Amino acid sequence: MIITCPHCKKQHNIDEKRIPPNVKMARCQGCGQQFPLDIPRETPPPTAQPPKPAAPPLKSEEAAAPSWKPSQETRRIGVSLSKGGVGKTTTSVNLAAGLALAGKRVLLVDTDTQGQSSFMLGVKPKGGLTEMVTGELPPEEAIVQARKNLWILAGGKSLAGLKRLIDRKDYGGELTLAQALTPLEKDYDYVVVDTSPGWDPLTVNVLFYVNELLTPVSLEVMSIQGFGEFLKSIASIQKFRKEVQLKYILPTFRDMRVRKGTDFLEQLEKLYGEKVCTPIRYNIRLSEAPAYGQTVFEFAPGSNGAQDYRDLIRKVTGEPDLFT
Repeated sequence: MIITCPHCKKQHNIDEKRIPPNVKMARCQGCGQQFPLDIPRETPPPTAQPPKPAAPPLKSEEAAAPSWKPSQETRRIGVSLSKGGVGKTTTSVNLAAGLALAGKRVLLVDTDTQGQSSFMLGVKPKGGLTEMVTGELPPEEAIVQARKNLWILAGGKSLAGLKRLIDRKDYGGELTLAQALTPLEKDYDYVVVDTSPGWDPLTVNVLFYVNELLTPVSLEVMSIQGFGEFLKSIASIQKFRKEVQLKYILPTFRDMRVRKGTDFLEQLEKLYGEKVCTPIRYNIRLSEAPAYGQTVFEFAPGSNGAQDYRDLIRKVTGEPDLFT
């Protein structure tokens, strides 16, 4: 190959194959000046890659049943009021069951030492929330499927030990429940948490986990007073965790024969507006259903109690056409 120096026009006969690819300049042997070396080079052919092995064919059951993913961000709903006897567990169970009937995947978590949620659903798990948090049982054994689309993480007396475990932590005890439940959320549309009466470390844990609160309030003076105290407690939690919000106020045990109950309902609606749900009317079927291990939708689907809880499901989901 002949290269001509641009300065003195001296010609050089070179073998371009012996010049390394990274050399960009040349020096003229006649005048000693440097000039850019522009040598056309052949692009080396791409290295042949070995063919990738073919992926193994899917089994028929794998092709027919793709892995499930939630259609939206999992909603965390706590059913809570520090006063007892207002229908928290009845509401938790029938809310979870109603959401499941609506096609939502629901995990019901019982944080009450009485463990009544599993009794109301007619299931007898060998463990529950305590055993999962302490590592005695893996989640797949602690969580029991109670109905189609409905799973339960049971409570019970063992929760007393979980409360002591939380108390012994030097820091971060209020996040114990959140750390245990958050990895499980990907499998559910809703996590409904039933709480115990009073105010204890486990209730605080619930409030550091859920984002929405549904508060049942029976239409009687002591319950209304307890609701006011509960709001003060929520405000103290919101100083540290603003995500938790009171979204739903559910009047319970409404008896049309009692004038004072109507007065209380009007006061709630005046103060809280759209947060107040359709009241749950006093209905004997609601108290009879647990004896048979059934929800009100199974035991008495045409009762006032079933109708009122369907209204609650419509409000919570924002789907007014459900069950029609």
